[in-house]
Amino acid sequence: MATRDLDRLAKSVKAHRMQQFPSRDAAAETAGITRNTWKRVEEGLEVRESTYAKIDKALGWSIGSCITITEGGNPVLVDDSPAGTAPAPVTPMTEDEARRAVFEAARAKMPASTPIGDIDAFSDELVEILRRAGVVRDDT
Repeated sequence: MATRDLDRLAKSVKAHRMQQFPSRDAAAETAGITRNTWKRVEEGLEVRESTYAKIDKALGWSIGSCITITEGGNPVLVDDSPAGTAPAPVTPMTEDEARRAVFEAARAKMPASTPIGDIDAFSDELVEILRRAGVVRDDT
């Protein structure tokens, strides 16, 4: 996995937050996270993957934009689609489909020495993020 540029993310999140919210508290409340967690992101510190998805949503970015920023890209606004076109609808996948996809990706990208427990924890976290984003059906 490439090293993430958390300082780049911190600057981008802070700049966008200051345009959209009167305070860090307001931004954190909208995202459903604590003020301290939002502050950690703006200070370039590590947070949980699920936190990035919450910040994406609060700032009006598509899910995954925070990670894209750390990798040198730019955020994608939720309504950034070519004029006159609607975004393609997302057909939610089942949890089993998501877990299989996560396993294949982990197997392809993680070191062979990665303990299965770490892969399971990663899988659980990612499937939960995808569920909240509406990509995985909640069939329970």
